[in-house]
Amino acid sequence: MTRELKIGNKLIGDNHPTYIIGEIGINHNGSVELAKQMIDAAVAAGIDAVKFQKRTPDVCTPKDQQSKMRQTPWGYITYLEYRYKVEFGVDEYTEIDRYCKEKGIDWFVSVWDEGSVDFMEQFDTPAYKLPSAALTDYPLLKKVRSTGRPIIISTGMSTMEEIRKGIATVGEENLGVMHSTSAYPCPPEELNLRMIQTLKAEFPNIPIGYSGHEVGLVPSAVAVALGACMVERHITTDRAMWGSDQSASVEPGGLRKLAKYIRVTEQSLGDGVKKVYESEMSSRAKLRRVK
Repeated sequence: MTRELKIGNKLIGDNHPTYIIGEIGINHNGSVELAKQMIDAAVAAGIDAVKFQKRTPDVCTPKDQQSKMRQTPWGYITYLEYRYKVEFGVDEYTEIDRYCKEKGIDWFVSVWDEGSVDFMEQFDTPAYKLPSAALTDYPLLKKVRSTGRPIIISTGMSTMEEIRKGIATVGEENLGVMHSTSAYPCPPEELNLRMIQTLKAEFPNIPIGYSGHEVGLVPSAVAVALGACMVERHITTDRAMWGSDQSASVEPGGLRKLAKYIRVTEQSLGDGVKKVYESEMSSRAKLRRVK
């Protein structure tokens, strides 16, 4: 089997350009207009896709957390009320779908529960993502697989045994796996980028990517040098904006730089075969005294 995955009209794998995903998630804070600004930033940077998150708040919010009070931009409200404030419904995603098609960029979501899969099927997105928190939710894995769409799973907060079992549950076909550490932001010493190589060795038929939550851009480019064929980063219009994921996100200028760094990294890797380039010949003639 070839280590390859197709999302939309793009092939993802070791011999293809890195597939770059801008994770909007819930950084839009419930605003479609703010989400559109982030989509615009993704388009301007030339990345491949944007991604949101879809939850059924009553299902995904732990019962012991639902009634806890929280200070939010909407006032002092319960955690469950807050979850509903940042959750897009049919009207919002219909507009997101229209806008992404207008702008020519793929979009899809991370699904957090089975009801969210049923909800999202009406939009015919090109893939689904399973968040790290859901890697051990085997009924959800099977539900997503039943749609027949490509799947990407993240591996943060997971042991190798949990990763193996999750992959065995969903199956290797039409699957991508992202190395990740679920800390927001993640300190450099916990990024463990060599896990990309570990996953590539253990799962030779699966495209391996990197979902980063670090501050800065360098580790994401290094991930590509280590073999990641997908890179996902949270994006925002302003890292100082209210929200739990904002501080680990990339602003529009940084997103353009990140895309450039990744493309330069791809070009720089070469094929590992030593050769003398035409551009070296004049230096060789002038500087090599002993032939």
